[in-house]
Amino acid sequence: MDTDYLALADRIADDIAAGRLRPGQRLPPQRAFARRRGIAPSTAGRVYGELVRRGLVVGEVGRGTFVRAAPPVSGGRALAEPVTGPPVNLELNYPSVPGQAALLAPVLAPLLRPDVLAEALRPAAATGTAPARAAAAALLDCPDPARLLFTGNARQAICAALASLVRPGGRVGVEELTYPLVKEIAARLALTLVPLATDEDGLRPDALAAAHRAAPLSALYVQPTLHNPTSLTMSEDRGRLLADTAADLGIPVVEDRIWAFLRPGTSLAVHAPHLSHVVDGLSKRVAPGLTVGFLAVPPHRVEAVADAVRGGGWGASRFALEAAVRWIEDGTVERLVTAKRADAGRRQRLVRRHLRDFTVRTDPHAYHAWWELPRPWRADTFTAAAAAHGVAVTPGPAFAVDASRTPDAVRLGLASVPEAELDRALKTLADVARQGRSGR
Repeated sequence: MDTDYLALADRIADDIAAGRLRPGQRLPPQRAFARRRGIAPSTAGRVYGELVRRGLVVGEVGRGTFVRAAPPVSGGRALAEPVTGPPVNLELNYPSVPGQAALLAPVLAPLLRPDVLAEALRPAAATGTAPARAAAAALLDCPDPARLLFTGNARQAICAALASLVRPGGRVGVEELTYPLVKEIAARLALTLVPLATDEDGLRPDALAAAHRAAPLSALYVQPTLHNPTSLTMSEDRGRLLADTAADLGIPVVEDRIWAFLRPGTSLAVHAPHLSHVVDGLSKRVAPGLTVGFLAVPPHRVEAVADAVRGGGWGASRFALEAAVRWIEDGTVERLVTAKRADAGRRQRLVRRHLRDFTVRTDPHAYHAWWELPRPWRADTFTAAAAAHGVAVTPGPAFAVDASRTPDAVRLGLASVPEAELDRALKTLADVARQGRSGR
């Protein structure tokens, strides 16, 4: 019944009023809420929407919904009134540069000819096509096109690599802060993620060795270049040492290079090619709507990983492959990469301008930044306060593998909003942080 969602919203409102749900506390994801209550996901969406409408919670529904933070106490500089419209979204992080659609469109027009379209709509194998392998090998500087496989996107490439390497219940080493969707992938594949300590140079080889001695690891997932969320890039020496350690222990490596197009960086595959499964894709280089994932694997692993791609339904569409080949061959991808490198640099200058008084870990080439919040802010309360003032950010615990060690930090995605909006949003976030530091 239509009134059911209102009754559920009333119960949550009562919990908020009674203090059982505290300001800044994060509500469960809508899917989890639906499962616990035995209701349809669409009903859960209506419940959360009603709570937003009543002004009881803030955030982007489906990505992070928080009980509205308490009003600021006196003593700090007053901020603007909380914003009730759509937030400036610094959670999503898909780069787009002016003129991007116009640059991409010419390639698509020939694909719509009936004879070309008929061919482009045929199923594609996990190994793609000969033109796709040649184009991807050139883009990724892969010396052997026969090692390349293709998926719908880079996330699916990660799924296929891990599914082919690790049996349910197996252990996968990851950086202690990692890409949140890897946690979801692990849950779906019934894998156990093992957080590994890092330092200012990235994942520590001694932590990898110690974890493997405690109980064998079936694989290592690592982001050596522009790590998400910290933007850290490993040195060549660290990458070599980590690859040598993995090789000595016989641990296969899944190396995520989705952001590596923005800057040079070490690749573990150079030092351990017989163990490395390199993931890349076009979603960041080109656009998220029509993309392809790339997976370069050791020659003896091609068949097993291709089986995982087929079994998971993770194959790339042939239409996307055909578009990708043309975009790579005619220089469109390289032109977009050049434009996005410049765009990322401009956005990083905005970060330095507005957040120079805070502890922010980032890279001049990155499209994200890791903000270690000043006391007394916690990640949840700052996320809620930011959302109350019209800015959506990702709280640090979303990246933590160990739920008992959650950082009071937020990740700022710099890519998805216009530059002028980003400028205003960063200024707002700085104001929110200063008020909490001086007046809470």
